[in-house]
Amino acid sequence: MTALGEVGTAYEIAPALGVKMLMFTYPDTVIGGTDTVQIDLNDYGCTELRGIHVFDETTDGSVVVLQAPTTVVTSGVLVVTLGGSDTGKKTIVVYAQ
Repeated sequence: MTALGEVGTAYEIAPALGVKMLMFTYPDTVIGGTDTVQIDLNDYGCTELRGIHVFDETTDGSVVVLQAPTTVVTSGVLVVTLGGSDTGKKTIVVYAQ
């Protein structure tokens, strides 16, 4: 399993609403079922995960599916183990506070 760290692009979508919605995009070199992604929630003023959606672009620019990742938060760092077994652009939407 490859731990990728913070290799994607982060967007803070809804600050100051009680629960922040953060979006992270990752390139098509990320491999589902193999790679893990680390997101330091502390960087965004959060420590607790409230929800997560992971989208996988299985066909470039065309087909997007929802994944069921495995997650764990330790000391405010969210580790996401991506599902599936393919390459493809990934988008992770995190709801945290």
